[in-house]
Amino acid sequence: MKKYLIVGLGNVGDQYFDTRHNIGFMVLNFFANKNDLSFEDVKYGSICEYKLKGRSFIFLKPNTYMNLSGKAVQYWLKKEKIDINNLLVISDDLNLPLSSIRLRSGGSCGGHNGLLDIESRLGTKSYNRLRIGISTDYHNYNQIEFVLGKLSDTEHEELLLIFPKIYELIISFVMNGIDFTMNNYNSKK
Repeated sequence: MKKYLIVGLGNVGDQYFDTRHNIGFMVLNFFANKNDLSFEDVKYGSICEYKLKGRSFIFLKPNTYMNLSGKAVQYWLKKEKIDINNLLVISDDLNLPLSSIRLRSGGSCGGHNGLLDIESRLGTKSYNRLRIGISTDYHNYNQIEFVLGKLSDTEHEELLLIFPKIYELIISFVMNGIDFTMNNYNSKK
């Protein structure tokens, strides 16, 4: 069975629940709820597994806190013997408008400390990442306060509207590959 590691970035703890920085956790929770899956606490995070047509999706929510996300990603790639090409990291992005998405097979961390740590631990910028826009107009705020701030009801509702599309994107990534999925999902609004 071919394995894929799908990582949603966030911070553990009640104080971080529903914050902009936890969008990766929210996406994985959406997928798990839709398929009646439960996360289990394990080394460096919480994991659940979903199987579809000979493929195994291993969903990971690191418990290492955002700035050390690479520790969990590196550990689980190695433990599960998953090729880096079968890794998808889901994170928030301040540089994208709220609820927009961008899927890439590499690139810079864009100032995101979780992505920077993953890049550092894996020794490469060439790994698949899905960035979800959280910016409305954060320039009136301190950047750290903004990303760690709670989503407003309006922001939360708008983000929830794109979760079904992200669900389909994750399935497509595993079943059809990164290139097909980028071509089909990056252009859609």
